[in-house]
Amino acid sequence: MKRLLLLSNSTNPGEPYLSWPQSHIQDFLGKTVKKILFFPWAGVTISYDDYYETVAGQFDKFGYAVESIHNIKNRSNLMSRFDAVMIGGGNTFQLARMLQNENMVNPIREAVENGMPFIGWSAGSNITCPTIRTTNDMPIVEPKSFNALDLIPFQINPHYTEATIPNHGGESRVMRIKEFLMLNREIYVAGLPEGSLLCVENGSMYFAGKGLCKIFRYGEEPRLFKDGDDLSWLLQG
Repeated sequence: MKRLLLLSNSTNPGEPYLSWPQSHIQDFLGKTVKKILFFPWAGVTISYDDYYETVAGQFDKFGYAVESIHNIKNRSNLMSRFDAVMIGGGNTFQLARMLQNENMVNPIREAVENGMPFIGWSAGSNITCPTIRTTNDMPIVEPKSFNALDLIPFQINPHYTEATIPNHGGESRVMRIKEFLMLNREIYVAGLPEGSLLCVENGSMYFAGKGLCKIFRYGEEPRLFKDGDDLSWLLQG
C-alpha cells in the first residue's frame, strides 16, 4: 500500500522551518523509519548543500537521519538503502528535469508503490501527480516531459489561495485551474492552502491542517473540505 504525506508548504510565515507539519511527519514516519533519502533538486536559489543541511538539521531534531541524493555517487540498489523518500519544494520544472535526466522517476515510483513512505512539500507534492501542469511555477527550464511520478490519480495545486491583488489584471488561481480543467475534463484538482496536507495510508486519504481544501472538476461546483475530512474517493480517479 502506498503511503504519502503531501504538504502544501514547508513553513508558515513567522514560524521555524518545518514546524507546522512536525507532528504529522513524526506520526507518519513512526519509529521504524531511521534513514531518509532527500531530493533537493527543486532548489534553485539555494544550493543543494544548504538545502540538505537545513532539512537534515530539522529532521535530526525529529529523530531521523537524512542523506541527500546529490551527495551519493554510487546509486546501485539506491532505494533499498533507505526507509523513506522525501522531495523538497522549489521549482517544479527544474525538479522534473532533474528526476528525468538522472533516471530517478521509475526507482522512486517503484519504491513508493511497494510501500516506502514518501514525504513531499510544494513542488515535492506536485511531482506525485500524473503531470506537473497544475504547478504555480514559472517554466524556467524545459523537462523532457510534463509527466510526473503518477503516484496519485488527481492533481494538486499547492499554496492554493483565492487572494487577488487590487487593480491587477492577471489571472487568479481559480481562473488558471479552470483553464486546466477545460482541456483536462476527467481529472480532479485539489487546491491545498498554506499549512495543510493530504495523507495517503492503507488505501485511504484524509485532509489535515489550516483552511479548506477545495476540489475542482470540470462541469462540477467546487467542493470544500475541512481538517480531518475523508478524501479517499479521490484515489479512485
